[in-house]
Amino acid sequence: MAQAAPASPVSRTPRTTGPDSGLMADLVGERAAAVLKWAGPVAGGLVYGFWAAAINRDTGPITGWNVLFGFVCAIVFAAAWIGVRAMAPLMRRELHALLWTAFAGIAFGFIHSQSDTSVLRSVLMSLAVAAGVYAALFYRYYTHEDAAGHRVK
Repeated sequence: MAQAAPASPVSRTPRTTGPDSGLMADLVGERAAAVLKWAGPVAGGLVYGFWAAAINRDTGPITGWNVLFGFVCAIVFAAAWIGVRAMAPLMRRELHALLWTAFAGIAFGFIHSQSDTSVLRSVLMSLAVAAGVYAALFYRYYTHEDAAGHRVK
């Protein structure tokens, strides 16, 4: 009499979207996928830092403090992106979407707060952006992953 073996507990191995998973590597190759894994956060950080410095400058002269502010914003943004990208695959789809939502909401809220608007307006705009990001990412993860967070093929 044959019986089925007991099911093993759900594995919490991280989902990767870098060169290890083969998704990007199939499109562009292993070496290019490794470069793109770091190029996205670095380029995004530089754009974010330039944008924050430009808003903070408010058409005034470019100063050393303004350049320093831009580089600090770029480093923090890129580090946060890399950190979220490393942590998010370890979570279930709801928390995965929530982590990226928090990142997007905080990043947008900080940029918006650099303009001459009130704190209340910055918070409300940030919450609106975060709600849209959460809805889009939750839908994507819900339709492309199982409950344990593994990609459905």
